[in-house]
Amino acid sequence: MSYTDEIWLRDALNVKIPKKFRKIGKDVFSENLSFCNIAPSSALLHKSIFKSVDLFDESLEVCEDYDLWLRIMIENKIALVDKKLIRKYAGHEDQLSFKYWGMDRFRVFTLEKLLKNKNKINEEKVQMIKEELLKKYTLLLKGAIKHDREEDIKIYKGKIAQF
Repeated sequence: MSYTDEIWLRDALNVKIPKKFRKIGKDVFSENLSFCNIAPSSALLHKSIFKSVDLFDESLEVCEDYDLWLRIMIENKIALVDKKLIRKYAGHEDQLSFKYWGMDRFRVFTLEKLLKNKNKINEEKVQMIKEELLKKYTLLLKGAIKHDREEDIKIYKGKIAQF
């Protein structure tokens, strides 16, 4: 599998890509663990990869690409083609990231799912996943407290207590 860099556009103008979203290509797993940094339209992969990791998880309304890329990265090497070969358009009203509160809830689902199959993952990656989960639980707890979401407060306090 390989993926490319991209040009970001909003209202037909180039947008400076924030540092955390810049493609580095050295340790692709750690670079994509916090959030998805691979645009599906920038990816090129052999169909045999889908036989080993399956397809997009259709139960996810968002972050299905994040889920797929992490499953692929567990077992495969991924290369960055360090050229801006696609355009990524942002800021439109129907953008999925604007539709849901707490996008990290979907990423947490993926990370928890990965840990259920941790026998397929090396110990270093397991530890990285656990550290990222703790960060996301803490962030989601802060959001739940801020918005007075009592059920979510209980859930994330419980998950943090497990660590």
